[in-house]
Amino acid sequence: MIKIKDKNFQAFISEESIQNRVAALAKQISADYEGRKPVLISVLSGALFFTADLMRLLTINASLACVKVNSYEGLNSSGSCELALDITDTIAAKDIIIIEDIIDTGNTMQFLMQHFQQKNPASIAVASLLFKPEALVHPIKPDYVGFEIEPIFVVGYGLDYDQIGRGLPAIYQLIV
Repeated sequence: MIKIKDKNFQAFISEESIQNRVAALAKQISADYEGRKPVLISVLSGALFFTADLMRLLTINASLACVKVNSYEGLNSSGSCELALDITDTIAAKDIIIIEDIIDTGNTMQFLMQHFQQKNPASIAVASLLFKPEALVHPIKPDYVGFEIEPIFVVGYGLDYDQIGRGLPAIYQLIV
């Protein structure tokens, strides 16, 4: 168990399980994009660790861009999205893969998919380390999913609680 601020968290997904799943996703993405050079678009700050580990394991050439969306307040989604940092690369006629740490309501991903669709990419795929299908309010189905989880609050491996806990190598769930 760990304590972050005033909340207690218990181990949920081990570092070894995360690394094994990221390796499997990298293998699948490499096979799916063989002969192509996708642009990985990392959603900062949460997807930073996932993106870095995934990209190092890809056997294809891929480029990297980053975007930042503000959508969380404390333990909950704010329900609205604001683009704090956009990509500067041209993605027209290119395959893009949006790399996200977690998809819960789907608000951020719907916002990003609509935003990037206006830039005319050849294709858009989504890779998310964590996916909470029971929490969805938008019909989002990621192409690559690390782990499907219940609608619980988690920290670690990029995920935070008020900007704390991102650097933990495993994922921990809030004890309620």
